[in-house]
Amino acid sequence: MNKSLRTSKKITLQNPTNFKKKLLYWAQQYNQVVWLDSNNYPLQYSNYDAVLAIGLYSNLQCKYPNAFDKLKNYRNNINDYIFGYLTYDLKNDIEKLTSQNFDGLHFPDLYFFQPKKLFFLKNNILEIKYLTQVKDDIESDLSLIKTIDLNKSIKEVEHNVKIKKQISKKQYLKQLNTILKHINRGNIYEVNFCQEFYSENATINSLEVYNHLNSISNAPFASFLKLEDKFIISASPERFVKKQGNKIISQPIKGTAKRLTDKISDQQLAIDLANDQKERSENIMIVDLVRNDLSKTAIKGSVKVEELCKVYTFDQVHQMISTISSTTEHITDPVDIIKSLFPMGSMTGAPKLSAMQIIEKFETTKRSVYSGAIGYFTPEADFDFNVVIRSIFYNKTNKYLSYSVGGAITAKSDPEKEYEECLVKAIAMKKALKN
Repeated sequence: MNKSLRTSKKITLQNPTNFKKKLLYWAQQYNQVVWLDSNNYPLQYSNYDAVLAIGLYSNLQCKYPNAFDKLKNYRNNINDYIFGYLTYDLKNDIEKLTSQNFDGLHFPDLYFFQPKKLFFLKNNILEIKYLTQVKDDIESDLSLIKTIDLNKSIKEVEHNVKIKKQISKKQYLKQLNTILKHINRGNIYEVNFCQEFYSENATINSLEVYNHLNSISNAPFASFLKLEDKFIISASPERFVKKQGNKIISQPIKGTAKRLTDKISDQQLAIDLANDQKERSENIMIVDLVRNDLSKTAIKGSVKVEELCKVYTFDQVHQMISTISSTTEHITDPVDIIKSLFPMGSMTGAPKLSAMQIIEKFETTKRSVYSGAIGYFTPEADFDFNVVIRSIFYNKTNKYLSYSVGGAITAKSDPEKEYEECLVKAIAMKKALKN
């Protein structure tokens, strides 16, 4: 099928940082908004500093079963840019699994839309791609964006959020000790165990919470999604998978250390993380899992570990990241590549199926979009998706707000330390929700 026709325009910006803020503020008039921001973090394989997709032309939202087949058909028929998310619960589309746990958010299992208007920012160059049906809007939209006075436009809104825990610390420790028994019996080697923090009758200004969270974290895979009454506010540091031509790149994170204000002590924590045998073994287990998943669609012998257990420093934490790549055939459908890797190993464990069964049994809530993926497909069948962690989810209609945190549990795990790591990961979301 022919690609949808788009009119393109490139302009040079004098102040890209200021323009980004205006652009995202201006986009709030639309019911479908996907904003992706790298925050200029120097991570490998970054194509853009920021991307904005707005305005619904067509969309696909569905639940499993057959969600991946529906996505494949939709992408092939549209043959254009599509933006959206995959929830963790699409695991049920791949394995014989179910999700019976409590769900307060009620997001569709899968949501993608074809945007009318696209903005791609790299350095100080802005590329605009509008569907031909709305190409006459380009100049008037640019004029409106430039005239926005952020000092007058943005108003502080009182948030009404009272955070509660779905499980107590005592329950968390009890669950972890049971999981450790499964590990010691050899049922699994590693499992990512998560817990939800939530608020009922919550009222927030979602854009302001995003701006606050983003200023705290400056994460390389930050995103803001507004899909009618459902919002995703993310400060993710992790890439799930990217396709660039025939090359596939996955960059799992496993291994976390807190930041300290004292530079020498902070640097020492990063060094300690790099040499921590428990954290390295967690990371290497997931690297092996990703290598195996990539091999399902790779040309034989093309799977490579480009970077193993490298420590990257972010505003809130130090993280251990590995980079694995492969090469695929031209004829391999991009949705099949994602399906072969989904859900991401860093959020499940190893072996993957056993880990997902343990997760379903011992976690108390559906993960929904948390530990799923947000991203986009291009008309050329390339894609880029993050891992949805360090994120806040909000259903404006039922006023339910949620964020989850977790960690990798192995035979060497100390339940008390794992609980403390969860609290470290939750700091940024907690701060972002304060008035």
